[in-house]
Amino acid sequence: MATAHDLFPAVVAGLVAVLISYAGPLLLVLQAAQAGHLTAAQVTSWVWAISMGAGVCGVWMSWRQRVPVVCAWNTPGAALLASALVALPYSQVVGAYLLAAAALLLVGWTGVFDRLMAHIPRSLCAAMLAGILLRFGVDAFGAARSTVEGAPWLVGAMFAGYLLFKQRSARYAIALTLLLGVALWQGLGWGQAAVPAANTSTSAWGLALPVWTAPEFSWTALLSTAVPLALLCLTGQQVPGVAVLRASGYTAHNNQLIAGTGLASLLLAPFGAHGINLAAITAAICTGEEAHPLPEKRWVAGVACGAFYLLLGSFAGAITYAFAQLPAALVSTVAGLALLGAIQNGLIGALAEPSEREAALVTFVVTASNVSLLGLGSACWGLALGLLTWWTLGRR
Repeated sequence: MATAHDLFPAVVAGLVAVLISYAGPLLLVLQAAQAGHLTAAQVTSWVWAISMGAGVCGVWMSWRQRVPVVCAWNTPGAALLASALVALPYSQVVGAYLLAAAALLLVGWTGVFDRLMAHIPRSLCAAMLAGILLRFGVDAFGAARSTVEGAPWLVGAMFAGYLLFKQRSARYAIALTLLLGVALWQGLGWGQAAVPAANTSTSAWGLALPVWTAPEFSWTALLSTAVPLALLCLTGQQVPGVAVLRASGYTAHNNQLIAGTGLASLLLAPFGAHGINLAAITAAICTGEEAHPLPEKRWVAGVACGAFYLLLGSFAGAITYAFAQLPAALVSTVAGLALLGAIQNGLIGALAEPSEREAALVTFVVTASNVSLLGLGSACWGLALGLLTWWTLGRR
């Protein structure tokens, strides 16, 4: 029977995943809200809704399936909304949220998603995972190039600490590195101005209050926002999220995961949730050996991640402001070091099958290129070109 001591690294992995989500992808949400001139109450409700959705889905699905299911919000969709909220009334954008969520719920409920994933080789999923995460590993050390005073020293000290902690206790290395970074940031003032304050008006110190917005539907919102939002969620979030689980050796009921996140998105859309989905980057933190040496125990990390979302999301206004102040160098370094094991496992899985190595390499390179074309991200194009290579060369 697992003890609290044994499960502590899994809990820390869940905390690190939430920390990275708030300190990184959440800034896109704040920028989109600022572009759309949303009120402080609407922004707080938006952050509350996506936090509650990610938290409930993560806790329930991880506990139900005994798999580390980590959920988040539609990050590429948030980038899309920076322009949509300028061109459309907020009520019509909320209507687009509902339509996109209904489409994803239908995809999961009908079983289309599982049939699609059954035709994708595991090596290509592993290659896509490695390609997605590569830039985060690079950024862990690239943060030392920051012009902010003290950033190189902060990165160097955290890496030195990581090596020392890894040598002594691999299970607690990331947690101790995170604590070291925060201590250096606070004590020595390294990298204090690395992250600009984003929409500080949302910092209401108290429990967040959700705000209901009555949706309106229009053909313009459907074509310009709902359809791209659903496609970005499916190709940029759901497929990579399932790929992370597959690359880590987990077999989950994918249709239930897609349908569940789609239902949560549908229910929370009037409160501002633009899309709840499986996480990819932060999920890799909770599915690797750093979370727990035994794969069958790592589901605790998914539950912990969801619980932290629920806790911190309850104070959405204050947390939004607080996490926006973390220095970029600290966040990038912790994220990159936490993902080194996942990158390694992805590369090993990508090259495991000799007959699929070239296709996996194409998938990895294209995904890592971070190219965006026709509204689709590099993960989608990497998988598509990898499948094309696999199918073409497999005919020889």
